[in-house]
Amino acid sequence: MAGRAKEEEHEGASTSELLIEACRRNNTDLLTELLTTLHTDEAIATALNTTTTVLGNHLYHEAAAQGNYEIIDMLLDQPGFECDPINRTDGDTPLHTAIRWINSEPPAQREFGNALVEMMLEAGSSTRTRNKGGLTPLQLVDPRNEGLKEVIRKHEYAALNAGDFVSADEVKGVKSQNQPQQQQQPEAGDEEDEDAEFSGSDEEERAEWERRRKAKRG
Repeated sequence: MAGRAKEEEHEGASTSELLIEACRRNNTDLLTELLTTLHTDEAIATALNTTTTVLGNHLYHEAAAQGNYEIIDMLLDQPGFECDPINRTDGDTPLHTAIRWINSEPPAQREFGNALVEMMLEAGSSTRTRNKGGLTPLQLVDPRNEGLKEVIRKHEYAALNAGDFVSADEVKGVKSQNQPQQQQQPEAGDEEDEDAEFSGSDEEERAEWERRRKAKRG
């Protein structure tokens, strides 16, 4: 009887509609059921990455807009899943969308929101993408939510130390004995983005940023 009830509930709905419903409702059972019908990793990745709502949100945006931790965790486990799709309305990534959701929630939800964003960052979500308003995810954070700003800054600082940014040695042309020099060009907007990313950080982080900024400029 339970199987028949499920069939009746899903009757007439397309796979895309059911995927959207699963992500909106944090329904991991429904998502699991749908993924088993797609059979291959390629088919699953295509369905998850290309399904959008009439407003241009991807499945990841729909889950992030509700703070649906469990369904996001499941989506991020799928091979080939895209972490930074852009929606049509605002040019937001799912990370932008998750931060908008956190901003709308009471302070009691901030710890949960921090954990959600940290999971998204660890899975590969970019902190440097600007939406149509020219804002990075960090710039969308409620100024009162210092905990969330710190989560994002720590991720950015770790990326900097991992070589995601141009180092002082690279700018000066000093080549490491173990690693060939890789001259990188700063992305457009990096100059103005530096202040946005590090504003309000502690003095030690600010001093490190100033040192690297001076090194970049020679």
